Amino acid sequence: MDLKSQKNFFQPRARLLLQLGDKLIKNENIALLELIKNSYDADSRWAKVKLRNVEDKNNGYIEILDEGEGMDIKIIEDVWLEPGSDYKEDLFRKRVRTPKYLRLPIGEKGIGRFGVHKLGSKIELISKRKDKNEVVVRIDWNEFAKNKYLKDAKFDVFERTNPEYFKGNKTGTKIIISNLRSAWDKKMVRDLYKSVFTLNSPFHKTGKFSVEIDIDNTKLLDKMPVWDDVQKFSLWHFKCKIEGYEIKEFLYEFTPWNSLIGIKGREITEKDDYIKDRSTLVYEEKINGKKKETILNLSKNYGDRENPKSIGSITFEGYIFDRDKLTLDLSNQQGIALLKEYLDEQGGIRVYRNNIRINEYGEKGNDWLSLDLRRVNIPAKRVSNNIILSVIDLDEENSSALIEKTNREGFIENEAFNDFCTSILYTLNIIETLRKDDKDTIRRKFNPTEKQEPVINSLGKLKDLVDSKIENESLKIEITKHLVKIEEDYNHINEVLLTSAGVGLTMGVGIHEVQKVIAELNYLVTEESVPANILNLVKHLDELIENYSDLFRQAKNQEEDAIKLINGAVFNVEYRLKAHNIQLIKDYQNRASSKIDCSKRLMLGAIVNIIDNSIYWLERKTKKNDVSNSKFEKKILIELYNNESYVDILIADNGFGFGLPIHQLTKPFVSDKTSGMGLGLHIVSEVMKVQKGQILFPEIGEYDLDEEFENGAVVVLRLNKKKL
Repeated sequence: MDLKSQKNFFQPRARLLLQLGDKLIKNENIALLELIKNSYDADSRWAKVKLRNVEDKNNGYIEILDEGEGMDIKIIEDVWLEPGSDYKEDLFRKRVRTPKYLRLPIGEKGIGRFGVHKLGSKIELISKRKDKNEVVVRIDWNEFAKNKYLKDAKFDVFERTNPEYFKGNKTGTKIIISNLRSAWDKKMVRDLYKSVFTLNSPFHKTGKFSVEIDIDNTKLLDKMPVWDDVQKFSLWHFKCKIEGYEIKEFLYEFTPWNSLIGIKGREITEKDDYIKDRSTLVYEEKINGKKKETILNLSKNYGDRENPKSIGSITFEGYIFDRDKLTLDLSNQQGIALLKEYLDEQGGIRVYRNNIRINEYGEKGNDWLSLDLRRVNIPAKRVSNNIILSVIDLDEENSSALIEKTNREGFIENEAFNDFCTSILYTLNIIETLRKDDKDTIRRKFNPTEKQEPVINSLGKLKDLVDSKIENESLKIEITKHLVKIEEDYNHINEVLLTSAGVGLTMGVGIHEVQKVIAELNYLVTEESVPANILNLVKHLDELIENYSDLFRQAKNQEEDAIKLINGAVFNVEYRLKAHNIQLIKDYQNRASSKIDCSKRLMLGAIVNIIDNSIYWLERKTKKNDVSNSKFEKKILIELYNNESYVDILIADNGFGFGLPIHQLTKPFVSDKTSGMGLGLHIVSEVMKVQKGQILFPEIGEYDLDEEFENGAVVVLRLNKKKL
């Protein structure tokens, strides 16, 4: 006989919602972005985010306000209070657009409601729909932890017949979150700004949706790198309008820095003959085995007679940078390290439709136009994702042929999408050609001569010869890949060999051998017929360089506990710190530790090296203060910052700060010490390269430090977390 259970249903625990919030929402920034997306989906023109006293999680609060359609009691009960509701998914699938701005929903899977839990324990939601009562929801998420089952966790939901906030004809939603889960620090606030920056186009402040962030403590944003700070490093700007079968408008601007004396800027427009001759969009295709140029027409109907679809007008605008170290040094501007970090994280070409970003395009690691591969093929001319910041603007009403995927991760790769990409690359090629001419002008005037850098100069000549003399495309690509790698490895070992006497290497032997092989390659390539064994010679050179470079990559990486690693380094210098009467502030011990991927031996040496520098300069400041009879308490701070994919170990002192320009700090044999060899920070820099990490010298305001440390020497060692 079967005995049936009386409990043949799921009975979810109350804490399930809390767990879902923690699992689905990675951090506070994503939580806020989800709520901002809800405002967009609600057909609001804007979302306003107010941050008040957020450094104090007990007394601070976050407010999100919009002027959208709002919600009535039915939507609250049937949608908002039903986790897993397919309301938005159904709207998206049926292509139901909002009445005012004709938007499709962009919210992800209805998880925005969990964002409020990620941000704080208490929520008050006030919403009003046209001709409906104002609705109020008040939830204390702490109650969910107290109750055993979800059905027992009660909260307030009620209507107001006399609205208190959305009075008259006003509609919209206001969410107030208090009892914050975390005390917001400078980094969290700055990361939020960066996230919001990517939601709207950085070049256009107007549009049908905008986000405003209002924070009471503006000090949290002091010295924050913003687009305006990065833009000053740009040498090239372009803006084009592509429509139909041609480039309708074209603007190319080369604006050299004032420090590039003798270099003249220029402007090229659609009125110049060079652009007139190239304004028609063409692409190359093979017909019966023969290459043929075909005109590309973006105005054609990609749909059918009953449902016509087109791509419409495309606006393509961007800024291009020169990351060559020697060129950047000529800019005479602060913030070079931040520029590189900014471009590494935010560089690329993004796509916006009606000023709202289309997901995926321009994300780090998504080379959707194969820019990096193109640069490998022709490195002297092409741009890569980390030297361009560009935006493509589309008009949603007239770009129906570009269809978003169901998961909203980019466009369906159909004929229209392929033509769209082709038109962008065609236009970009013109820009790259103009830029190469200007870049070569800078190189000829300011970059090293052959006598100063014979290997780099010879490699440059060899690249040009390969590009012009070798007709076999596959052979050209293969050779160029090796040459690019050779240059990167050479630049790496060129500095390292200077300090390598201890491992039995001399600079002369290695570089002389490399020069001999390059000279032979130059000779062979200039011959009328390229020898078949040229690729073997290039591979030999590649292996030669790599063998030298490998000598410096022998340290074995393994999983290390960040706090234990720092403790080990501190143990090594603790006696010296006491002897010099230096107070060590171990704030890192108050942080949650992380597993990092590194060589313990190399990292212990790197940390001790930095502390040694601090000891030296703190003693120097003490002596200076002794002369003026000023009291000075010597301090060193060690802090730990956890991020999603990496860990920052910050070491700061309250000494003089760095006397050398930041770009010279890690150069070998460059020192500000009276009798220093200038190898300490150079060795640390090389160690961090081996760890695939970074050594950073943050500017004032980048990290939330006391003023006495802000004015001292601050070094950050950035290491990757161990992948699970």
